[in-house]
Amino acid sequence: MSERGNRKTQIGVVVSDKMDKTVVVKVDRLIKHSVYNKYIKRSAKYKAHDVDNSCKTGDRVLIVETRPMSKDKRWKVRQIIERNA
Repeated sequence: MSERGNRKTQIGVVVSDKMDKTVVVKVDRLIKHSVYNKYIKRSAKYKAHDVDNSCKTGDRVLIVETRPMSKDKRWKVRQIIERNA
């Protein structure tokens, strides 16, 4: 994989698994407000390809950037870090 370049990775929580071979992953990040110097939580939702339909809602997953697979899907689930109990 190193010869193709570094791909972006994100860690997030699965919020929806209702689509076939697709999950919606919510990724949280902290940004610092420029005026008030307070940290604010921002989140983004990404649609990710799940080949085996193995991810369930609440799972913590690692997603990696990949080629566009559809209009909205540009990420792929690499591994499930933590299962939802």
